[in-house]
Amino acid sequence: MKTAYETLLPALQNNISFVRTLLYLSRMKTRTFAIGDIHGCFDSFHKLVEHKIELKKNEKLILLGDYIDRGAQSKAVIDYIMELRNRGFDITPLMGNHESMLLDAFDNNMFLAQWIINGATETLKSFRINSINELNQTYIDFFRSLKFYHSFENFLFVHAGFNDRADNPFEDKYQMIWECQEKYMHPALIDKTIIHGHRPVTVTTCKEIIQANQQVINIDTGCVYADKVGYGHLSAIEVYTKELFSV
Repeated sequence: MKTAYETLLPALQNNISFVRTLLYLSRMKTRTFAIGDIHGCFDSFHKLVEHKIELKKNEKLILLGDYIDRGAQSKAVIDYIMELRNRGFDITPLMGNHESMLLDAFDNNMFLAQWIINGATETLKSFRINSINELNQTYIDFFRSLKFYHSFENFLFVHAGFNDRADNPFEDKYQMIWECQEKYMHPALIDKTIIHGHRPVTVTTCKEIIQANQQVINIDTGCVYADKVGYGHLSAIEVYTKELFSV
C-alpha cells in the first residue's frame, strides 16, 4: 500500500513551480512599512497608503511622527490615522517634535510661541479653532499616547535619533524627537537598522542611503516643501525588501 507521500509525489513533481511558490510564500515575512513626516499633507498620505503601498490589515505600518503643522490638513491626517486603527489596521504612530510642541503649548502657555513659529497656525485652522485649549480631548489623548520609539526584530523606528553617548539611549526623549545622526556605536544600537525622519532629504538621497545599505535610513522626503527642488514627496519604506514608495 502506498504511503501518502508516494501517492502525492507524481502530482508534486508535475507541479514543482507551484510547490516552490508555496515554499517561498511560507518563508515570506509580513510586509512592514514606515512612513516619514506627513506635516498635514493628507492627500499624499491617503494616496500613499491606499493606492501606492495598498496596506492590508495583516501588515504593519509605523508612522514616524510630525503628522501636524505647516501643511493645511493636519486634522484630516490625525482623523485618518485614528480611522485606520479603528478599522483594525496595525498602525504604530510615534511622537514627533511637532506633536511634542503641541502638548507643551497645551500644558503651558509659555511654550505657545515656539509652536506657533513652527507651523501651528495651519494646524489650528485645520481644526477650526482659535486656541489650543479648544482642541477636543480625544485628540489630546491621541497625542499623549504616542510612543517615542518602536523596536521590532532588528529594526528601531524613531522620529529623529538616539543619544549614542547615554548609558541608556532609550531614556533620552529629547534626542528621539530633535536630534539625528548618521551612525551609532552604542552596543544597544550598533547592530540595529534605524529608520527615522525629521530632517528632509530628497528622494534621490533617500534611495542612495538605502542602496548603500547604511545602518541609519532617513525617509523624510519633505512632503510639505513642494516649493523646493527635489522635495515635496511623502515616502514609505518596506523594511524587509528596502523598497521605497513615494508620492
